[in-house]
Amino acid sequence: MLKADIRWPRHRRYKSRTEWEPAGFFSDCLCNSTHFDLMLGFFSSSAISVLSDGFATFLYNGGHMRFVINDILTEDDKNAISLGVGEAEIPYFNMNNIEAIKATLSERDQHFFECLSWLIRNNRLDIKIISPKDGIGISHTKSGVFSDGLNEICFDGSCNFSRSALLDNIESITASCDWDGPVEVAKIESQKEDFEKVFKGDDDSVIYVDAENVKTRLTSNFPEKSITDLLEDEYRLLKNRPKNNLPTTVMVSLSRAKDRLEAIIEKNHMLKEPNPTYGTPIPEFPYATGPREYQKNAFENWKQNKQKGLFAMATGTGKTITSLNCLLEIYKHSNYYKALILVPTITLVEQWEKECRKFKFDNIIKVCSKYSGWKSTVGNLKLLEQNPTSNQSYIIISTYASFIRSNIFDELCSLSKKKLLLIADEAHNMGAGRVSQRLNDIPYVRRIGLSATPERQFDEAGNAKLMDFFGCDGQYTFEYSMQEAIQNGALCKYYYYPHLVELTADEMADYVELSKKIAKIFKNEDPDTQEIVKRLLLKRKRIIHKAANKRTVFEEILRERMNSNGSLKYTLVYAPEGNLPDDQFADVFDTKDIIDDDMDSAHIIDEFTRIVRDIDEHVVVSKFTGDTSDRDLILKDFADGKIDVLTSMKCLDEGVDVPRSELAIFCSSTGNPRQFVQRRGRVLRTHKDKHCAIIHDLVVIPGYVSDEDTYELEKGLVGTEVKRVRDFAVLSENCNDTLAVLDDVLTRYNISLFE
Repeated sequence: MLKADIRWPRHRRYKSRTEWEPAGFFSDCLCNSTHFDLMLGFFSSSAISVLSDGFATFLYNGGHMRFVINDILTEDDKNAISLGVGEAEIPYFNMNNIEAIKATLSERDQHFFECLSWLIRNNRLDIKIISPKDGIGISHTKSGVFSDGLNEICFDGSCNFSRSALLDNIESITASCDWDGPVEVAKIESQKEDFEKVFKGDDDSVIYVDAENVKTRLTSNFPEKSITDLLEDEYRLLKNRPKNNLPTTVMVSLSRAKDRLEAIIEKNHMLKEPNPTYGTPIPEFPYATGPREYQKNAFENWKQNKQKGLFAMATGTGKTITSLNCLLEIYKHSNYYKALILVPTITLVEQWEKECRKFKFDNIIKVCSKYSGWKSTVGNLKLLEQNPTSNQSYIIISTYASFIRSNIFDELCSLSKKKLLLIADEAHNMGAGRVSQRLNDIPYVRRIGLSATPERQFDEAGNAKLMDFFGCDGQYTFEYSMQEAIQNGALCKYYYYPHLVELTADEMADYVELSKKIAKIFKNEDPDTQEIVKRLLLKRKRIIHKAANKRTVFEEILRERMNSNGSLKYTLVYAPEGNLPDDQFADVFDTKDIIDDDMDSAHIIDEFTRIVRDIDEHVVVSKFTGDTSDRDLILKDFADGKIDVLTSMKCLDEGVDVPRSELAIFCSSTGNPRQFVQRRGRVLRTHKDKHCAIIHDLVVIPGYVSDEDTYELEKGLVGTEVKRVRDFAVLSENCNDTLAVLDDVLTRYNISLFE
C-alpha cells in the first residue's frame, strides 16, 4: 500500500545521487499501486531496463495503466530531445514501429513489453499518443498519478523516463501525497484534471495519433503469458541482475522490489515449484498423500446432500483444504472450476488465495477494499459465460463487507448459477445482519459453509436460516470435532492452566454497584430500559476485561516459564482489548473489513508488551496489531525464533497461521466463546518440532456478592465462565488438576460442573 508500505522522505523530494533516488520512487510506487496514470515527454529502452523491476508485481496487484506518450517519429524530434538531456545516442521508441523496437530489446526490455501486452489483452492499458500542434517543439510533460484504491500520490519534476535522467543527471521529482492535507490533495486533483483533459481529447494544443494500431502490434509481437509466468520471469531477471552497473542507492530500492516479488512468488508456491512451461497448470491435490480420510468423508457427505452442506470442523483441522478438495472433485468430473469464496477479513482473502494456488487453481480474482480492477475481469467472465458451453475456470475471493454492497452483490451473483460453488468461510457470519438479509437472493446451487463454531449464541432464528441455506436437515453435513482431531493427530495435545484472577477492592466496589443497578431493572421489558441494561452490562464487562491483577498473574506466568525453559520462544499473548470488548453477541465479521484498535487498547497492549520486555533483556517481543504493515515478515521471524513473543488483541483471530506457537496466554476476557475456541485451535496446529502446546487462561471471577437480588445474576455469569474452563479442561492432558482449581467457585455459587 502506498501509505503503509513505502518509506517516504519527509520532504517528499527525490533527487539523483541521494538517499532518495527517482528510480527508487518509481519502483516503490509500482509495487504498491493498482492504478498508474503517466504523461511522458519521451520513453527510452534504457529507462525500461530500470523501471521494469516491479512491473509484474503491479500487474499482480490488479494494476491498470493509462499512458499519454509523445509521438517520436522524426530525427528532429530525436535531436531536440538529445540536446535537452545531454545524451548523444538514445534508442527512443517509435511507438508506430513495434517490429523495429523488438529487434533492439534486451531480455529485460522484452519482459517490460510482455507486461504491457498482458495489460492490453486484459483491458488494463489505455494509450494516447500525441504530437505538438503544427509540429513545433515536443510534448515534454513529466508527471503522473499512482493510486492503490485508498490513497493517491502524484509526481512532477525534471525527471524524464530515460536512463540518463534517472541515473546520470542531477534530476529531481517532487511527490504529493493525499494524506498530507488539503493543499497536497489540491495538487493531486489539479494534476488529475490536466491528465484527464489530454486523455479525453480536450487539449487543443496537441494532435492525437491513433493508438489502436500500436496496441494491436504490441499484442501480436509479444507472446501471451500468465501472471505466474511474468512473476517468475521478473524474479529470474532480478536474481541474475549484475550488481556493478547501478548506484548503491538505486540497488537498495530495487532490492525492496525483489523482496516484494519474492514474497508473492513464495506465497503462491511458485518459487519452490516453478512451472517452466507457459499455459494454465492442471489443478491437483497439493500433497502427495492425497486428502485425509475425514476430508474424503466430507466430500462424500456433501455430494450425497445434493452438493450442499455445512462443515463444522475444529480450527486447525484443514477446513480450507477440505472445501477446496470438493472444488477439485468438480474439476475432475467437469474439467472446470468455478467458485465464489466469502471470508470475514482481508487477511483471509490473502490466505485463501495462497491455499487455492497450492491446488494450482490459477485464475483468482480478489474483491475487497484493498484491490480494485476486479469489475472488468468479472465483466469479461460474464461475457464468456453467455456461451452455454463455456468452461472458463476461475475463483473469486471476496470479503463479506464487499459482497453485501448492492452493486458488488449484483455483479457477483450474476455468474453461472448451476456451475459455481459458493464457499462461505466462518459461515456463522451469514446468520445475522445484512448478510442474512441477502440469503434468499444468492442464486448458487452448490454451497459449502465452514466454521469451527457454526451455531450463533442466543440466536435460534439465525441458526435456522443457516441450516436451511446450506441444506442441512437438523444436523451438520459433516462434523469433525476437536476431540477427534487431537485423537487422530490432526491437532497436537495440550496442557491447560486456568488462573483465577481477583478484582481489586476499588474494582469490586464499582462492580457491585453496577450489579445492583442491573439487577434492579433487569426484568423490565421496556425497550429503553433494556438499552440502559445493555450499557450497564458493557460497563461492568470492562471492569472484568481490564482487571488490574491480570498484569501481576501474567508476569508470574512469564517468569515461571523463563525459569523452567530458559526462554520465552514461540509464545503468543492475547492482550485485553480496550474500550470496545466483545459482548456475547459479537461476531468476527466487521463491516469495515478491518479490526480497529482504540487508544485505550493500544495503551493496554503496550503495557503487556512492556511486561514481556522487562522479563529479560534478551527476550525479543513484537506487537501484532491491525496497524502492523510487515505482518508476513513478523510471522516468519516468529516461526524462525528471531522473535520470541507476539502480543496481539484480535488480529491473531483472523485466520493467521502460527503453527510454531507452543505457549499461549489468554489475558483477554472476551464474552464471545467463539473467539476462545478459535484461539485454542490456532495454538494446537501441528508442527514437526512441536510435541504439545501449553495454554494459560486468565479467568476473572468476581468475589462473592451477598446481595440477594444480584446473586442469581452473578451465578449465571460465573456459570458461563466455568463452562468454558470445563470445555477447555476436558480435552487437556491435565484435566483433573485443572478442574480442581474451580472447587471453591463451584461451592460458592452452588454450580454443578457437568449439569
